[in-house]
Amino acid sequence: MDATVRRALAWAEAKLFWLAVVVAFLGVQASFGQSNYQTPQQANDKIQQLAALASAHPKDTPVGSGDLLKVDVFDVPELSREVRVTDTGDISLPLIPGRIHVAGLTPYKLQLKLEQLLIENGLVSHPQVSVYVKEQYSQPVNVVGAVAHPTVYQVVRPTTLLEVLAAAGGISANAGSVVIVTRPIHNDAPHEKPASATSNPDPDVQRITIRLQDLLESGNPVYNIPVYGGDTVTVPQAGIVYVLGAGIAQPGGYVLQGHGEQVTVLRAVALAHGLTGFAKANSAVIMRNNPLTGHREAIHVRLKDIEKHKSEDIPLKSNDILYIPDSAGKKVLARGAQAAIGIGTSVAIYRVP
Repeated sequence: MDATVRRALAWAEAKLFWLAVVVAFLGVQASFGQSNYQTPQQANDKIQQLAALASAHPKDTPVGSGDLLKVDVFDVPELSREVRVTDTGDISLPLIPGRIHVAGLTPYKLQLKLEQLLIENGLVSHPQVSVYVKEQYSQPVNVVGAVAHPTVYQVVRPTTLLEVLAAAGGISANAGSVVIVTRPIHNDAPHEKPASATSNPDPDVQRITIRLQDLLESGNPVYNIPVYGGDTVTVPQAGIVYVLGAGIAQPGGYVLQGHGEQVTVLRAVALAHGLTGFAKANSAVIMRNNPLTGHREAIHVRLKDIEKHKSEDIPLKSNDILYIPDSAGKKVLARGAQAAIGIGTSVAIYRVP
């Protein structure tokens, strides 16, 4: 590696941190495929709108361990009380012998069960029992990853994927292109397989992957799947490649649309609005972290040769830096890395269209 390229690498590495700081304030210009959502806010507005439309009708959710129940027996206040469901799924009520297993019962079915027990034990001849879930902890859905507010959502009625994402404040600026639902599989657990979903071969876990574009744009309810207690909803972060240097028209970071869409050197150059008239296309360098050594290495790129099909186009990986100098001389080459990273308010991250 010649001294000129080493200086350029040093400048780029020293200034990459400030690029990230600037980007954090500038935000992200987002675009999902050929969608109409140019910013994360527009996508989140759509999530809120669809979640409201898709909101399921109220319906009893089964009682589970940790839930706090309010049991009222009409005209028998000594039997009315609040009870916590134990780890084994049981509750105890005065004058009713033994423990009462309630886990898996809906509040309505539990009302019927308690009324029957009151009759069988000769406590009330015509009981009227109401059961209300005052606090629910048994149906958690963990929402994590690139969302505005990672949260634990308690399912108290049939709930859809869009409703859970809306409760987490929608996606964040660095969200990728998919949503992943991970579900532990039990004998009685529901199994979902939307058209765009893929399942993990692990027999104990079902992994459902849904493209955000399908979820927001298709209008097909097969993508807006129900979520259940125990599910984990993950929005992975998108990888970013950086296209820098005085030889590129629009330096900045470009979000990799993973999961099936590969960004190459030529594609990254096109996304950055092409080369300037003074670009040294055959002196480009990819700076890439080596996971084995932990050091950043340089891969020399001859862009003109790639364009003329004399060399293979090179796929880019997350956090790669594609540096393209101009032809104003060796000193300008080193300064170009600094200028490309430190251009202040003109630096932004752009999402791959």
